[in-house]
Amino acid sequence: MAITLTPDQKAWLQAHVATGDFPSIEEAARQLIDERIVERELEKDDLVWAKPLVEEGLAALERGEFISLEEHRARNAARLAALKGR
Repeated sequence: MAITLTPDQKAWLQAHVATGDFPSIEEAARQLIDERIVERELEKDDLVWAKPLVEEGLAALERGEFISLEEHRARNAARLAALKGR
């Protein structure tokens, strides 16, 4: 299959090959097409996989298994302080 690039596309690709972002224009085109295919598939994702996780979180909330925002911030501050102290 032959694909004709616009002058702007070709210039963009050449610039990125020149800076080492891609080894060649062909490899750049393949990688960018692969990335776009994945993006399009993700756009179709209806997040059905997330429903059990949301239900689990809501059930935990109903059981009172949560912390306040203030407690969350305090825990994170303590973790950060511990990391800085290493």
